[in-house]
Amino acid sequence: MARLDELKQNLVPGKVYRREDLTRWTTSVDRDIRKLLDAGELTKLSGGVYMRPKTTSFGRAPASDRDLVETFLRDKRFLLLTPNAYNALGVGATQLYNETVVYNRKRHGRFKLGNRVYDFRMKPEFPAVATKEFLLVDLVNNLKRLAEDETQVLERAKVVARELDQGALQQAADDYGGVRAKKFFRNVFTETGAVDG
Repeated sequence: MARLDELKQNLVPGKVYRREDLTRWTTSVDRDIRKLLDAGELTKLSGGVYMRPKTTSFGRAPASDRDLVETFLRDKRFLLLTPNAYNALGVGATQLYNETVVYNRKRHGRFKLGNRVYDFRMKPEFPAVATKEFLLVDLVNNLKRLAEDETQVLERAKVVARELDQGALQQAADDYGGVRAKKFFRNVFTETGAVDG
C-alpha cells in the first residue's frame, strides 16, 4: 500500500501520463494502475495514456489539448489547429467544426483521446505558430474538407491574400502549400505583381 500511496503522491492533478512514465514510482505498474482506475484516482484516456483527474468548482476538468497530444505523440513538435480558425480570416467561412487537427511528424488518423477525437495529419513541415498567412494557405489546402462554398471562399481568399504580408504569404505558400494552393497563390501574386523571379 505504501508503494501505491507513493505513486499517488507523485501524480499531478490534470497531468497526462503514459504507462511507462509511472514505472519510476512502482514496480507493479499494471496492478497499481488498475487500483487507481478503480478508485477514480486515474482516468484512462487512450491505450497506455492516463490522467490524474483535476477537480474544479465546475467538476472534473479535462486534460489540456497540448498536454494530451504531447503525451500521446511523445513529441513536442506539433501544431494544434481547428478549422474554426479560418473564420477569422474574413473569407466567408462561417461553419463551426467540432474537431481539432494535429499536424505532426509521427501519427496519421483519427484518434479518440479521452472524450475528444483528434484528426492527426502527418506533414513534413508546419510552422510552430499558425500565422494568418499559414492559415490562408491551409484553408486553400483543405477547402475540399470544408462545408463552405468553394467558389465564394476562393474569391474572398484572393482579396484577403492581397491584404496580407506578400513576402510572408509567398513563403507560406512555398513551404506549406499543396499543388492546388501553390497554383492559386501563384495566380494571385501574378495578378498583384508580387511574384518573385
